[in-house]
Amino acid sequence: MDEVYLKRQLALNRDRVAALARGISEDLMSWKPNQESWSILEVICHMADEEEFDFPVRLKMILDQSDKAWPEIDPVGWVTERKYNEADLFETLNRYMGLRNEALAWLDSLENPDWDIIYEAPFGEISAGDMFVSWVTHDLIHLRQLVELQRFYLVEQAKPYHLDYAGDW
Repeated sequence: MDEVYLKRQLALNRDRVAALARGISEDLMSWKPNQESWSILEVICHMADEEEFDFPVRLKMILDQSDKAWPEIDPVGWVTERKYNEADLFETLNRYMGLRNEALAWLDSLENPDWDIIYEAPFGEISAGDMFVSWVTHDLIHLRQLVELQRFYLVEQAKPYHLDYAGDW
């Protein structure tokens, strides 16, 4: 596993998320293509909460060989429970970026971490390396989601015109 590459991806993804969220209109910020979808604001809130309560926390527990149970999280439930779509995008984005910066500093402080350490999670075994690469992958899932939300919104705003000439989506 290339630790340097993965840490760099976490830093780049922080900036990519910010670039996709900054400067968007109020309408786009909370717009959803359908009731089951998340808005851009909800995605950013989710990512901030994941930085605070999930990936870095759980990775630290694995590396510290903690025998404590992982803290409970409810990413899907938090969307409505914490009223993500009513949050302030600027504050939430800054929170996310600050938490990511703290996590990156922590990762940089690690000396020869054992990525093969196993933790017995409720769903089965997971290694520190598995958690690390899943964190980077989680970013990519939501980066794709942010791009897709912007494209879906564009389709609505462009009507009655079509985007077909641009190429296959």
